[in-house]
Amino acid sequence: YNNYLRVFNLMTSFVEAPDLLIYLKASIPTLVAQIQKRGRDYENSISIDYLSRLNDKYDKWISNYKEGKVLVIDVDNLDFVENKEDLGTIFNKIEAEINGLF
Repeated sequence: YNNYLRVFNLMTSFVEAPDLLIYLKASIPTLVAQIQKRGRDYENSISIDYLSRLNDKYDKWISNYKEGKVLVIDVDNLDFVENKEDLGTIFNKIEAEINGLF
């Protein structure tokens, strides 16, 4: 994690922060279901423990992100790949955040 922060800090010295950072947050069961649905061999060996630790690190990182605006979207009950209405919901949230509607 500390190495990651060093690399991130180095990267941010060269790259400007985005206008809006979008974090698609998912629980472990959702992540596992998505992995199984994709059926990629190299993803099937990812352990639940690893996913849990990675999720915790992402949550910690996003909660400390101060470089710009952040939009966290819980995707546990959204299937934006298969359901166009769910994709529209995400687009609406992004548009509202960018345009300051809500």
